Amino acid sequence: MAPETQSVYAIAAPVPQDTEGDSDKEENEDGWEDAEPDHEEETPVLCLFCPETFPTPTKLFEHCEGAHQFDFKSTRKALDLDFYGTIKLVNYIRTSTASSCIPDFSSKSLFEDEKFLQPVLEDDALLFGLDEVLGEEEVGVVEEGGAVSDAEKVKELEARLSSLSQQFREYKEVVNRTFEAQLAEPDKVETKRDDDSHYFHSYAGNGIHETMLKDTVRTDAYRDFIYENKHLFKDKVVLDVGCGTGVLSMFCAKAGAKRVIAVDNSEIIDKAREHIFENGLSDIITCLHGKIEEVILPVKKVDIIVSEWMGYLLLYEAMLDSVLYARDRYLAPDGLMVPSECKILIAAMHDSDFMNENVNFWNHIYGFSMRAMKEKIREDVIVDIVKPESLASDSVVFCSLPLYTVKDSDLAFTRPFGLSIRDTIESLDAFVIYFDTFFTTSREEFIPETARAESWKMQDKGVAFTTGPFMQTTHWRQGVLLVEKKSGILKNGEKIEGEITYRKSSKNSREYEVDISWKTDEKKEQQLWYMR
Repeated sequence: MAPETQSVYAIAAPVPQDTEGDSDKEENEDGWEDAEPDHEEETPVLCLFCPETFPTPTKLFEHCEGAHQFDFKSTRKALDLDFYGTIKLVNYIRTSTASSCIPDFSSKSLFEDEKFLQPVLEDDALLFGLDEVLGEEEVGVVEEGGAVSDAEKVKELEARLSSLSQQFREYKEVVNRTFEAQLAEPDKVETKRDDDSHYFHSYAGNGIHETMLKDTVRTDAYRDFIYENKHLFKDKVVLDVGCGTGVLSMFCAKAGAKRVIAVDNSEIIDKAREHIFENGLSDIITCLHGKIEEVILPVKKVDIIVSEWMGYLLLYEAMLDSVLYARDRYLAPDGLMVPSECKILIAAMHDSDFMNENVNFWNHIYGFSMRAMKEKIREDVIVDIVKPESLASDSVVFCSLPLYTVKDSDLAFTRPFGLSIRDTIESLDAFVIYFDTFFTTSREEFIPETARAESWKMQDKGVAFTTGPFMQTTHWRQGVLLVEKKSGILKNGEKIEGEITYRKSSKNSREYEVDISWKTDEKKEQQLWYMR
């Protein structure tokens, strides 16, 4: 259960009903404790930005305006917030300050998520006092309404206050029902962990972003392409899909982009917003929290889409689906995709040392056999660093994904491949899969099938990088698919021909299955691996 959900229940605890006393029944007919207790002591109102408390919301707002330069009422008016929007604003600010983040008030879309209806603080006196504060605002609206009779003013005011009171009662009832449902059937109220929630949660911490930023092959490639082609970014509108810490967005802003829209569904977006503010780029970069398929961009079209969407074996994590959605929904007809194409390659592998370290290791552990640990050890793709000399064949491309034309339906496929053994080997130990990534400056630039990232930039053809074993290691490393059945000796020049199938896992839409069927001179085999 999420911490913010816990706090709702603390506020929403219903008061036991007294069926014998009519007056008590009337006071508690809604099943709620009075927000204002009968005794004289009032619940203090905690500041939105600091630990100070105040006797009333009005005093709090006066403090916020003077000490924190934040005018609550003006902000509410500027964002055109209704009653529920105002509640979300309070909880959004409390959530941000609790995480040491600076709240962004540029758009109400930043806190439109229903989760912001859940109180952050237990017994938040500010929420309980909002009806009084908003009621005072309604009085002001009526007084400024123009030349109307006193009777009409009173009638309009009564109607507005009645509507406000009804909304507040409904809000309390919704929270109360949530509490009662939790007591009755807690398993049904608890949020279900799905593929997406687990995926986005994994990107909320520092570790994975530190790994990616320290991958200089990856990060330098994006930086070099953007900075070496500032003429492409100058005065353009850029969309960063899955912005993470915001580094690519900041590259684009520094390169002269007129506007950058950074989107991420992970909580890391809060850190990205801080980074952007700290580096003085808030006037260019707008951060949106949510899935690209669900957020509403403040523009109809963008000139450039930049994204670092690649996963292990290229397609693991299935983020390319979201990038293609963004392309089809938002990219201008002559817009640029960064990067523009990826190629997936396969090679044969024979390496006795690798097999001893990863498989035969279990045969002898401190004098004991632990062979049971080898069960299904060849089922899962191993993500590891492969030495160049471990490859027993040249690498061949079995799939090209040009980002301007590839479709969702192309992300599950069966493709042929053919490998030629370079030197006689004792057996085929594994297949190795990795990918190359290319950045082009125009939609028309063609990347031939024979292109290889390791030589692309050397030939002065632009920016590219490989995740293969021949160049500097990346955080993607290589995917090693251990073969279950030994092939026997393969001679120099012998062919391995077959088909490779990529498909999403039926158990988790962000995981992939790789099915390879192949034949040599002596035998025919087929095996399934899981990337999970």
